Amino acid sequence: MNKFIVTGGNTLRGEITVQGAKNSVLPILVATLLVNGESVIHNCPCLSDVDATIKILEYLGCVVTREGHTIIVDSSSVNKCDVPDNLMREMRSSIVFLGGIIGRMGKAVLSTPGGCEIGLRPIDLHLSSMEQFGAKITTENGFIVCSAEEKGLQGTRIILSFPSVGATENIILSAVLAKGTTIISNAAREPEISDLADFLNRCGAKIHGAGDSTITIDGVKELKPCEHTIIPDRIVVATYMIATVMTGGKICIKDIIPSHIGPIIQPLRDAGCLISINGRNVTASASNHLKRIRMIRTMPHPGFPTDVQAQMMALTTIAEGTSVFVENIFESRYKHVGELLRFGAKISVEGRMAVVEGVKALNGAKVKATDLRGGSAMILSGLCANGITEITEIHHIDRGYEKPEKVLNELGADIKRVNTDE
Repeated sequence: MNKFIVTGGNTLRGEITVQGAKNSVLPILVATLLVNGESVIHNCPCLSDVDATIKILEYLGCVVTREGHTIIVDSSSVNKCDVPDNLMREMRSSIVFLGGIIGRMGKAVLSTPGGCEIGLRPIDLHLSSMEQFGAKITTENGFIVCSAEEKGLQGTRIILSFPSVGATENIILSAVLAKGTTIISNAAREPEISDLADFLNRCGAKIHGAGDSTITIDGVKELKPCEHTIIPDRIVVATYMIATVMTGGKICIKDIIPSHIGPIIQPLRDAGCLISINGRNVTASASNHLKRIRMIRTMPHPGFPTDVQAQMMALTTIAEGTSVFVENIFESRYKHVGELLRFGAKISVEGRMAVVEGVKALNGAKVKATDLRGGSAMILSGLCANGITEITEIHHIDRGYEKPEKVLNELGADIKRVNTDE
């Protein structure tokens, strides 16, 4: 087991280029199951969730090789349609294999996924969507069996009750090789959905409207191999911007997609941060003091992302005045609050609402990463706190951030990864 030791008080300054998007690379790697041959995916971050995805692909029969940040998947020899429980439990987004496997094999046998415990992530939308394609759903020994072996998947119209990212991805993966046309209404609009569609379209799929609330997929007979580059991770961009302004520094993040971080720009400016965008570069710096953010409501894209809620809350703990958060996506995504209190933060929670009273300074503490984004909030708080912070359970952080200690130290931070087993 590892932990982070953070010595606070250093100002972050410099230039960086961020990793590829975790929430893009996972479904795109799953999508390689549908391709007839060898897919080459560039800009893949080195994350534990990516490692878990590769394990599942290899179990299913794919040949996977890694060359730095490039992953090559040859799916020619896929011969299984089930995923063992231990592999499903390694990551929260493993349910996306449902669409990839049934799209390739006509049948998928999965258990429920694992990962961060940030609240219920019901898979009823995924399963009901498969039924609308004509698949039959049964349970056997705790596993979900989804089968369309008799007639194959049939194009259909699916109206989602909530714009679920995972359900939208599964529908797309199921539809690209299905017979006929599939229309998704109230689809998720996140940039990662568009990235998945771009990859599949390069392979010969016919997907129209990705990024909008209505997506149309005309089924094709086969997909051919291609090369694809994963988009920059907008959540990582936001995290390092917030880390910089919390320490009173200045950072330039290069080669981003500015429209992807639009929802976080105004809240940061409301807090007194100076944000400028020049082409594909964004510069963030702190003003003389941070101000309260009147209200942050997490919403599906293009609203404020739930994946930045914890980091923004860390910022408001040292801002002047009272800030209010309303978490509309996950009902248990305030687990980091108890850890922030250890730094001397003042936060009260009532249901989906959290009220933060800014304090003059945080003090170093012994804390744990409660989940992926909560863990990044611990790092941010430790960077600006007085003294030393010790963060345990950092395997959660490694799910979504590639060597964050290396990136932050290059910007002037003092953070060390320590092996507690030695």
